[in-house]
Amino acid sequence: MTERLSHALRSDALDNRERILAAARTVFAAEGLHVSMREIARRAGVGAATLYRRFPTKEMLVTEAFAEQMHACHVIVDDGLADPDPWRGFCSVIERMCELHARDRGFTAAFVSAFPHAIDFESRREYALTSIAELARRAKAVGRLRADVVLDDVLLVLMANSGIRASSPAAQVAASRRFAALAIQAFQASPDAAPLPPPARSAPAAPTP
Repeated sequence: MTERLSHALRSDALDNRERILAAARTVFAAEGLHVSMREIARRAGVGAATLYRRFPTKEMLVTEAFAEQMHACHVIVDDGLADPDPWRGFCSVIERMCELHARDRGFTAAFVSAFPHAIDFESRREYALTSIAELARRAKAVGRLRADVVLDDVLLVLMANSGIRASSPAAQVAASRRFAALAIQAFQASPDAAPLPPPARSAPAAPTP
């Protein structure tokens, strides 16, 4: 009897965790990271105390909710770095990252936010950004990426991309692909290109509780 009860409790706890993560992914994708933990608990059909037992901070919840997307980011940048043509690799990263972020606006908010205590998320984000910076350096070295592009310009593109609103997920992705193509043309080195204004640092924003 005790063993069956223990198994049932573990099963209930697992169900609650998955419901919380599913609700978080849905609400973050639709509304961004500003939604409160209590609202996520309500949508998951659990009490706030249950949510906080599983995820004591929003940072921990965001990290778990977007683990799959962050892994996809790693695959995208690794593929770009592996391409023998650095410009083609850079373009592929911009195209695929824009599409990934277009499917989930909450992930864009998480990717450009500051999570000082979410060590795992921060290290994965830093790896992705460092890899993009290295790919940009290589593309500049072969004369294909304009010399005045900085890493924050890539973040700027992702933030602008997350603002796309369309009538359906398919239309959202199609619009994102067009936007990525326009961005790539702007990134491309050209003797006729006017100098860019000084870069403005895209300061990461902390999520609300």
